[in-house]
Amino acid sequence: MPNKHKKVLILGSGAAGLTAAIYSARANLKPILIHGMQPGGQMTITTDVENYPGFPDVIQGPWLMEQMQSQAENVGTKMITDTVVSAKLNVRPFELVCDSGDTYTTDALIISTGAQAKWLGIDSEKKYQGFGVSACATCDGFFYRGKEVAVIGGGNTAVEEALYLTNHAEKVKLIHRRDTLRAEKLLQERLFSHPKIEIIWNTVVDEIMGNTEGPMPEVTGISLKNIKTNEITQHNLQGVFVAIGHTPNTEIFGNQLHKDIEGYIITKPDSTATNIPGVFAAGDVQDNVYRQAITAAGTGCMAALEVEKFIAEQ
Repeated sequence: MPNKHKKVLILGSGAAGLTAAIYSARANLKPILIHGMQPGGQMTITTDVENYPGFPDVIQGPWLMEQMQSQAENVGTKMITDTVVSAKLNVRPFELVCDSGDTYTTDALIISTGAQAKWLGIDSEKKYQGFGVSACATCDGFFYRGKEVAVIGGGNTAVEEALYLTNHAEKVKLIHRRDTLRAEKLLQERLFSHPKIEIIWNTVVDEIMGNTEGPMPEVTGISLKNIKTNEITQHNLQGVFVAIGHTPNTEIFGNQLHKDIEGYIITKPDSTATNIPGVFAAGDVQDNVYRQAITAAGTGCMAALEVEKFIAEQ
């Protein structure tokens, strides 16, 4: 199978990968970018975007990614539609094998493979993703001003999302399948004392209800099942935020890179450098805190600048 060598190879085509591509191409490093399983990253399942600087009107997530890709291509990035299935980072140059059978070698690697939100896995959830079902309160909470919403989960993320949503929503229901929360005690105290938040214990989502007859689908309520009594209850609300965690896309690297307990790549302080010289990580694959397009783009820029310096010193 063809073996292709490049100075810089970028994995992933979300905000981090595309920004890294723009900067490294402008540095005349002639990068190639391999799209991966989800071209455009998580922004492709985000409909209305109001918090990306430079756009006074609401824009669409997929459109923003298309613009970033066009910009990256215009400055010299070569895009590859393929998925890396294995990576050897203990050899020089680094070696990556794709699903197509193609093999790529590179002097410097930028990993921006992102993280996937964990979903409930019920049919009605998929039907309303981006139209009332979200995995990011910071991204979408603004659209629920004066409305009622539900947050699913019981860890730090769920509690933080519920508290954040009180800035916009009239009422927030936190739905948890156990009778205790896993979140930090300080967060729990803030949650329990907040007048806008109602906690529903020992409960799972049975169905997300909505209307698909209008111009766009919309959530109108949620059906809940008490796991101890099997009682089904229905609640009228307009938004459902799933906060049961994220999974970083780092499986193909095995134990070659230092990762935290959740699988996120550990980078050096104030840097995108990993434990392997020449391998850099940007975006949600190394960020389990902010998870925003703008912060991903920022680390993509950092990675490209660090790659430029790394190659110059070789």
